[in-house]
Amino acid sequence: MASVERRAAIDVGTVTTRLLIADTDGTSVLEVERRTVVTQLGQGLRASGSLAPDAIERVTRAVTDFAREMTRLGVVSVVAVATSAARDADNRDELLGRLRAVGVDTVVIPGAVEARLSFRGATYGLDVEDVLVADLGGGSTELVFGSAGGAVRTAGIERALSLDVGSRRVVDAFLDSDPPTAQEVHRAADWVSQEMRPFFDSLPRSARTLVTLAGTGTTLSAIEQRLAVYDPDKVHGSRLRAADVARLRGMLAGMTVRQRRSVTGMDPERADVIVGGALILESILALSGLDETLVSEHDILYGLILEGPAALS
Repeated sequence: MASVERRAAIDVGTVTTRLLIADTDGTSVLEVERRTVVTQLGQGLRASGSLAPDAIERVTRAVTDFAREMTRLGVVSVVAVATSAARDADNRDELLGRLRAVGVDTVVIPGAVEARLSFRGATYGLDVEDVLVADLGGGSTELVFGSAGGAVRTAGIERALSLDVGSRRVVDAFLDSDPPTAQEVHRAADWVSQEMRPFFDSLPRSARTLVTLAGTGTTLSAIEQRLAVYDPDKVHGSRLRAADVARLRGMLAGMTVRQRRSVTGMDPERADVIVGGALILESILALSGLDETLVSEHDILYGLILEGPAALS
């Protein structure tokens, strides 16, 4: 029997910086601690090409707190990755240097690696054929099609693509008004669909199941369930119908950012990007031909925990 090790995984994304500490033998995961901080690393990146100093500071503070927690809980190995915003930024080394100074070496991973690790995490505990995993981030969306169950979680990948289509990008590129105009929403939806359609056209057959990861799906589920206090046990494994996503997107797009912050189930720090994310999920459901999605809390962090340092080799 493989020995159990306490590992930590950190994901520095475009909108959030997240930590998962878990005990694992490489096949099972027992969560010990999970934290999410909305750090908005990608804010202003599209216009400037650089990570803003205050954004780097927000991420550094979050990771400093994570490092203290890892020490307190006796973590023996940590894998930290940065994704879309760091990939795009011309000053990513400044961010990586700041994180290294607080004791966390962080690797900027390509989209293909992000997609593989997201699939590994999303399909943990599932036995499914022809599953489409959609990891909706702030700067990019990873789409992975394959099958999972038993020992084939990674080997079952048939198609994978990382697209520079994320909730923050959509908002910054198209949704200028507050609330956005109908024309802005229409233009954004058309662009998202055009960017994603080639992936769906390339699939060998239709997906039977859609699993949605990250903050857009979990937030929409929390709003649909009217969760005044976020409950991961109620969100993980919940289902959102395509009609629910369209209705929620319409409702949220009709509100100002300030009004969205007061919606039950909404993380106030996501209020400015949730419409962009909902548009992406709405497009994925339409292009896949599926009428619902499974919402999962098991994502790239699970993939990093399961694979450990080998995830980056």
